Amino acid sequence: MRTLSGLTLLLSACLVTPLVAQDPQMAQAQKIFSPIPLTPPALPGNAATPAKVELGKKLYFDPRLSASHAISCNSCHVVGMGGVDGGETSIGHKWQRGGRNAPTTLNAVFNMAQFWDGRAADLEEQAGGPMRNPVEMASAPKDVLAQLSSIPGYVAAFRDAFPGQAQPVSLANAQKAIAVFEATLITPNAPFDKYLRGNASALSAVQKEGLGLFVNKGCVMCHNGVNVGGGRYAPFGQVQKPPAHLLPPGDKGRLAVTGQQSDAFVFRTPTLRNVTLTAPYFHTGRAWDLREAVRVMGTSQLGATLSDREADAVVAFLESLTGEQPRVVYPILPPSVTATPRPAP
Repeated sequence: MRTLSGLTLLLSACLVTPLVAQDPQMAQAQKIFSPIPLTPPALPGNAATPAKVELGKKLYFDPRLSASHAISCNSCHVVGMGGVDGGETSIGHKWQRGGRNAPTTLNAVFNMAQFWDGRAADLEEQAGGPMRNPVEMASAPKDVLAQLSSIPGYVAAFRDAFPGQAQPVSLANAQKAIAVFEATLITPNAPFDKYLRGNASALSAVQKEGLGLFVNKGCVMCHNGVNVGGGRYAPFGQVQKPPAHLLPPGDKGRLAVTGQQSDAFVFRTPTLRNVTLTAPYFHTGRAWDLREAVRVMGTSQLGATLSDREADAVVAFLESLTGEQPRVVYPILPPSVTATPRPAP
């Protein structure tokens, strides 16, 4: 009887012991990271409605927001390619090249600020930047407004998305609509999310090894939270200057935004969500191999030289950050009419 009672007590203890108690690494990870929510987050002061999200989706894919009528948001932030375009830098107006690698729009809603230098506070502010930028879409605000106001389908769509407004067609409302659509571009249910929610078998042994290295080597100082990054600013080369081809001297990062010398070569840390889909890496887009990027981060940011096994394990962990990709039905855009302004020559 004593044997049976002891066995019964042991089984009972196993049944009521939380899974995290059996996996101390999971408990540690849950204090540092958070899983991506299953539904898009709400934007303060910009409530999402089906009409507004649908309008934002159309605007995201519409090249007529550019002066040439050839470049849309999706040109540089391709939804089906991890939210990037796969190039070192992006092609803009009249074949000009942007100065930095296009950051992903997937899960961008969880970043503390937008752009590599954080010059836009949120998605709404960010949405207007590329339209005005002469290297990117090269459309003056008045030209964007003229385009949208001339297309009957957009006039009706803005009226539905912003009911009760006397003049719903505006650049500000266009930015609001694009922002609520971009907020839907989240990638939940990555293996790492399942692990954070208590499924110890969601990560392989080598991925858990990589997670341990990621935490213990200090990567989590910059890459933490729901987005595994995107939550702070840091100099590129905190401990040791990166290789010259990865740090062009002309780009001094956040210095151009704040004017403070302490912000020279400081950038917003990128999200590592879906990082295996978003090569090439860094703001220069000059590292095409994720293992190379991991090694550079080790030496430049942490002063740590990773062995081959350690680098491979960290990469294996990063692979667990790829979530369910958003399924976006390509919108039917409202047609131009005779009064719609023509593309710039």
